[in-house]
This record gives sequence, C-alpha cells and structure tokens, in this order.
Amino acid sequence: MERTKHPLDIPSDANLPQRHPDAPQPGESIASHYRHCFGCGVDHPTGLHLVTTASDGLSVVSVFEVTEHHQGAPGIAHGGLLGLALDEALGATNWLIRVSGVTAHLEVSYKLPIPVGSKVFVTAQILAVRGRKVWASAIGRLNSIDGPIAVQAGSLFIQVPLEHFTKHGRPQEIAAAAQDEHVLHHVANLDYAP
Repeated sequence: MERTKHPLDIPSDANLPQRHPDAPQPGESIASHYRHCFGCGVDHPTGLHLVTTASDGLSVVSVFEVTEHHQGAPGIAHGGLLGLALDEALGATNWLIRVSGVTAHLEVSYKLPIPVGSKVFVTAQILAVRGRKVWASAIGRLNSIDGPIAVQAGSLFIQVPLEHFTKHGRPQEIAAAAQDEHVLHHVANLDYAP
C-alpha cells in the first residue's frame, strides 16, 4: 500500500525564501491585520490580544496572557485556544515574505497544561516555500522566551490574493474594514499573492 504524503512533509524542491526587503525589521512590532480578530485584534473584548514582534531571519515572537476567558478545564487554557494562538503566530510569519495566506493544515502537540494567568511566548518560523505553499513551525513556551515548552505546532499555509477575503467574508465586516485606516495600512504593506 502506497503511503499518502502528509501535508507537513516538505517536498525536496521547496526552498527557504529570502526575507522581503520591506519586511518588518527584527524587534519591530507586527500590527494586527484586523482590529476584531480573536487572535491579534486589539478591539476584540475577550480575544487573545496576541502581540507579535519580528525576529531574526524568517521568525517572529508572539506573546499573550491566558485569561479567564480562555479556559477549558477550570483554571487551565483551552487546547483549541492554544491552537488558535499558534496558528495566529504562524500566520504572522507571512509578513516576513509579504504575502497573504490562509491555513490549509495545522497540527498541534500539547506538552504541558497552561494555567490562567500564565503568559505564552510563541516563536514561529517559516521552514520552506514552494509555489503558493508555505510551511512553518512554532513552539510555545511557558512564562518566558526560554521557559518550558508547553505546546508545539506545524502548519501549511496557502498564499491567496486579497480578493479571497472580500469574496468569502460577510459584507458588513468587509464594508467596515474597507473604511478602517488600520486595515488599509495592513493591506498596503502586502505584496499580492497569486
């Protein structure tokens, strides 16, 4: 029986891309792509409010604090929410090559429970690109950038044109975003994907 290729298997002809010359510089904050995003949005009332900073090479560091709004079991972060946090950090790596993309595959491994009140430091990096596919990985550490590993993820993103979002989003949110200076700035800073 032939083995089916796993989505996170990186093909031998994939390459490590160059950081875009106009990408955020190491230490520079990467702004939220949408103010109401549950992961990084500054205006979402119960969201993660994930803060992301560009790092060296093709990596970013994101930080968020687990609040009472993020629990699954009493006093412990919900696993799905941790997957969302890693997905958000992984997605932010696309800023470094200046493309828009959507998650095609995400795999998460949980190592430690994360109590409410903890901070999670996520380091995410691009591993390879081939055509429209972008492979990345992330490690979430407890309470510091070098704390114990609590959660890990691998992902596959597909580069999409910005029309993908206007075609599939709800018209009222698209109309509001089209008037939002923050969103317009975000879009202006992307190179359009195929």
